[in-house]
Amino acid sequence: MKVTPTDLPEVLILEPRVFGDARGFFMESWNQRVFDEATQATEAAGGSRYTFVQDNHSRSARGVLRGLHFQRPPHAQGKLVRVAAGAIFDVAVDIRRSSPRFGRWVGVELSADNHRQLWIPPGFAHGFAVLSDSADVLYKTTDYHAPDCEGAIRWDDPRLNIHWPTLDREPILSAKDAQADGFDLAQAKALLFD
Repeated sequence: MKVTPTDLPEVLILEPRVFGDARGFFMESWNQRVFDEATQATEAAGGSRYTFVQDNHSRSARGVLRGLHFQRPPHAQGKLVRVAAGAIFDVAVDIRRSSPRFGRWVGVELSADNHRQLWIPPGFAHGFAVLSDSADVLYKTTDYHAPDCEGAIRWDDPRLNIHWPTLDREPILSAKDAQADGFDLAQAKALLFD
């Protein structure tokens, strides 16, 4: 598996080896040992191991934008995201106030064709926009869903200035995402990480 750090070095692009022929393809989509080695290399003082406790699957239509979502401690979640069908533009935002990269973001296209995965550790908000007619997004999480620890930041917050791809219409949002706090307000409410 090829592991590439992004401009936010804790956020990693993982690209599995894909073996294809006339019948289709085979790939190893998950390997604990490889993941541990990749995430340890990005952590200070030898790193830590993450354990995934929940797998999620969402299907969304073209133009749907989900996020920017996160969970606060004590139920902060890391996510390993991949796309089984279709394509998305996947975004991670550093929301750790103590980080030198606080408020910075990275975006990566994930698709069923490129087989890329994005590792988003705890302390980052996550969102994606669907680029294809529909997309099936699968992600593993390092903690269980905890509604009392949920947080969301507006996808179009000018402070973040995320360069979402041009969509052929206004993004389709959930009511919760349409009412999400801006980045500065989320910070003022102490919703972001220390």
